[in-house]
Amino acid sequence: MEKSTPIAAHRISKASVIPLEKGKIPPQAVDLEEVVLGAMMIDKKGVDEVIDILHPDVFYKEAHRYIYEAIFTLFESSEPVDLLTVSAQLKKDEKLDLAGGDFYLIKLTQKVASSAHIEFHARIILQKYIQRSLIKISSEIIEEAYEEGTDVFDLLDNAESKLYEVTQGNLKRSAETAQNLVIQAKRKIEEISNQEGLSGIPSGFDKVDKLTSGWQPSDLVIIAARPGMGKTALTLSMARNIAVNAGIPVAFFSLEMSSVQLITRLISSETGLSSEKLRTGKLEKHEWEQLNVKVKSLEKAPLFIDDTPSLSIFDLRAKARRLASQHGIRLVIIDYLQLMTGGASQKGGNREQEISTISRNLKALAKELNVPVIALSQLSRAVETRGGSKRPILSDLRESGAIEQDADIVSFIYRPEYYKIDEWDDEERTPTQGQAEFIVAKHRNGGLDNIRLKFIAQLGKFDNLDDFDSPFEFQSKMNADGENPFISRNLPSADQAFGSGMNDDPGADPDDNDVPF
Repeated sequence: MEKSTPIAAHRISKASVIPLEKGKIPPQAVDLEEVVLGAMMIDKKGVDEVIDILHPDVFYKEAHRYIYEAIFTLFESSEPVDLLTVSAQLKKDEKLDLAGGDFYLIKLTQKVASSAHIEFHARIILQKYIQRSLIKISSEIIEEAYEEGTDVFDLLDNAESKLYEVTQGNLKRSAETAQNLVIQAKRKIEEISNQEGLSGIPSGFDKVDKLTSGWQPSDLVIIAARPGMGKTALTLSMARNIAVNAGIPVAFFSLEMSSVQLITRLISSETGLSSEKLRTGKLEKHEWEQLNVKVKSLEKAPLFIDDTPSLSIFDLRAKARRLASQHGIRLVIIDYLQLMTGGASQKGGNREQEISTISRNLKALAKELNVPVIALSQLSRAVETRGGSKRPILSDLRESGAIEQDADIVSFIYRPEYYKIDEWDDEERTPTQGQAEFIVAKHRNGGLDNIRLKFIAQLGKFDNLDDFDSPFEFQSKMNADGENPFISRNLPSADQAFGSGMNDDPGADPDDNDVPF
């Protein structure tokens, strides 16, 4: 017994030196919370410096949350913030006793002499809150991972979503009051008034932007058309306008074409050199110079292209979050929706259910990142078999019930020239050559319209129709050698330049219930 006593004593002494931070006490900085709150009540400058950094949930001590809520309420109401006004606001909220009473408020103001270093202290408090959030998220993930019925891909998506929210400092909050939302809306309206009426991302097509006020954050936009109408060309033209002209970061997910093919199209559009010449490399000396000079703006553009085939909605969301975090992307384009998969959890369902899951998740992604998401979509063969006008309508959408319901804007591309229709069905019987129609068939927050655009088949490019006085002026602008300065020599046909692999494969355009994965 005598020999065992020192051993037991040694064990006790060893256990007693385990530091508290290795135990179960969450990360915290209560002393700094006291200093920050005290400084805010004695110096208005302190309030201005940290009001945008902190929110009530970051405080570890519950009493401090109530005090900060009172300070925040006074700040929003443009009321002075001091010991007396905070006390009065807590009484009004019936939380003064929960906050420790007047004595505790006085104690806080006595802990500090000024608001010096308050921002530094506030950021430490925020860091402790992030640590607690990570511990909470990790615990939830561990608990879910032990459950046998958990789908591992759903678990990964959920984990990444929660971590992304922490990274962005955008942790989920409760419902906002009407007062807060009205203030936000008024602020946004003031910003719009200084931006010539465009509140969203400008597409570069004047009439489209006038109708939509630009692509709006959190909107899901569907652009649908039959094969060969120019879905990829239109979105590439938009991506180019947004990234090159406006300098806005764009993510382009191409499930059909490779990234090299897409960038070759953009180079063709930018330089005026045909895709055929760029593929073969048979360029004249002046064309090489033209190529080197005109691609410089494209090289500097914040355009990110991902050509992962058969991309699942889970992978898309993960990639988009990373791009948003690392590069600040403000627009996501997917080409095209029917080539996506719903992931492992959707293997048991039919294709219509899978498309429904994909479109619902695309809308959720748009709201999560607060960016517009543009998804291209195929139309059913009903357009081809219909007599008379081939102009698409909403019922032509594949799996239209899900896509139409989730989308904020549904639009179509229509080129009568493709169907050998030489004149528009208007009173003037305008020629359709080199023209396309951008049809806005559903617009949740605005009007509908059919907008005509210029389509330059040889370059796979769309442009504003008003850039030329007439449909034929483009053809008449010849240089001294009798050549069109916008188009290079030896141009391929429209089908050669603009066709895609999907259009050459008859099996790639199946019936509605037999869509390829």
